[in-house]
Amino acid sequence: MRTLPVPDPGVADHRTPNHFLWWLARHQWQTLLGGMFFGILWGASQAVMPAVLGRAIDLGVAAKDTSQLVYWTGVMLAIGLVQAVSGIMRHRFAVTNWLTAAYRTVQLITRQTVRLGGTLPRRVSTGEVVAIGTSDLSHLGALMDTSARFVGSVVSFFLVGFLLLRTSVTLGLVVLIGVPLLMVAVGPLLKPLQARSAHQRHLTGALANTASDIVGGLRVLRGIGGEQVFLDRYRRESQGARNAGVQVARVQSVLDALQVLLPGVFVVVVVWLGARTAVSGQITAGELVAFYGYAAFLMLPLRTATEFANRFIRAHVAARRVCNVLAVEPDVTDPAHPQPSPAPGSVLADARSGLVVRPGTMLALVSDQPDDSAALADRLGLCAAPVDDEVTLGGVPLTALPHEEVRRRIVVSDTSSALFSGRLGAGIDVHGTGGVDAAMHTASAEDVLDGLTDGLDTVVAERGRSFSGGQRQRLVLARALTSDPEVLVLVEPTSAVDAHTEARIASRLRSHRAGRTTVVTTVSPLLLDQVDEVALLVGGRVVATGTHPDLLDTNPAYRAIVTRDVTTDIGEAAS
Repeated sequence: MRTLPVPDPGVADHRTPNHFLWWLARHQWQTLLGGMFFGILWGASQAVMPAVLGRAIDLGVAAKDTSQLVYWTGVMLAIGLVQAVSGIMRHRFAVTNWLTAAYRTVQLITRQTVRLGGTLPRRVSTGEVVAIGTSDLSHLGALMDTSARFVGSVVSFFLVGFLLLRTSVTLGLVVLIGVPLLMVAVGPLLKPLQARSAHQRHLTGALANTASDIVGGLRVLRGIGGEQVFLDRYRRESQGARNAGVQVARVQSVLDALQVLLPGVFVVVVVWLGARTAVSGQITAGELVAFYGYAAFLMLPLRTATEFANRFIRAHVAARRVCNVLAVEPDVTDPAHPQPSPAPGSVLADARSGLVVRPGTMLALVSDQPDDSAALADRLGLCAAPVDDEVTLGGVPLTALPHEEVRRRIVVSDTSSALFSGRLGAGIDVHGTGGVDAAMHTASAEDVLDGLTDGLDTVVAERGRSFSGGQRQRLVLARALTSDPEVLVLVEPTSAVDAHTEARIASRLRSHRAGRTTVVTTVSPLLLDQVDEVALLVGGRVVATGTHPDLLDTNPAYRAIVTRDVTTDIGEAAS
């Protein structure tokens, strides 16, 4: 399948929903013009068919002229063939326009998701992103789909009006003036429909986010018996979304009814006027038949116009959500003028906390507040906002280096890391560098593979939910080890495994990362026994460094944290 080219929209292109819709249309103008061309041809062929039928009646049937009847019958056949071919092509272009708009939006959101990285979940809820991929893209595609029929309907409407003017000025003016008045009559419904659709869209996104949270934490909910609480919460939110949908449906039903009622009334008026004109002798029998044909045909452009207005409103609401995601900027961006890259094996330091990580060593961060050590770990890899120049590699601020280089040289694996769906081997060896067996051994995850029928070819379920918490943690650790970065930062890598497994991982991790820099946040004595250096973090700053045995003997605060002494005030002990 051909991959769609997806140019990056500028700031002006996603400033408002109208700008985004125009951006979509501008980048598929060839297929839109193709659809409009065949839409015009299709609508025009339908519009002139009653006129040709009327000529066949007047010149062939009424005049009893066989040659004229055959001629106009042939013209009708030719127009019918044109209508059939143009209808097929119009539909093909309509489907192409739908797919192009919808999946270009998917590609655009996916590219933005990759660009934002860890910024996305902090700024946009999961439900919002899911709703874009499930409902919003359908509304955007539907607008581009309807555009061809809408343009064809507008052209055919004016063509019918012109034909009516040639036959009867009164009827022509009724059509040309009456149809716009009908559209104005529908107009007051469009604004409340847009407001209610936007409200429903917001509630649907929130509901999808709640569902994602429940599914993601189902194991925990069952453990604490909280299923009923979250079931009640989901039921309340779903009822709110349902009620909002009912409010949308009420306005929508009125709009749909008017799409039938107003054109129907208008057609009755046109037919009535045409019949009166025929009775008075102002038009012929063939022209009267043509009038009936025009009246029936006018139903199509009128309904298409109201359908286009309806779909434009829904697409406008969807485009606003897309713009909200596209407007998010990543916390970390590439510098305008990058500094020269520091040499491999440089010192990693954080001026704010006072942490200095010597190259080639294994250092542990110990804190009584796990959030403090996790936040420092994120800072070391530019994974969290706010981003500043205080973290340096070889004296060069990380913010002065290309983002891709920082990601390649410093890898942060935290406790929230999840496994991706797909083949397990591909999910472990993301970069295809090999070394999966060694990484699985270090992570003590061989037993996980032994329990899988297809081994590394096993297809992983969404977020690795088919594995237990300890299994997922070991597989995530193996993935981090396989990347083999210059600096590896591990946040509580053994918090979900038993003591025996943790001891194996601790002893193997040191040898696996020999000669490379490794930072581990932990309070586990099994891991602390294996590291070269320990940094004690209190209040976000490093207050002591040394080996695990030395700090146990000399530092009361460190001893209280490692031994889980809840009676000791860490702040007073550290001072």
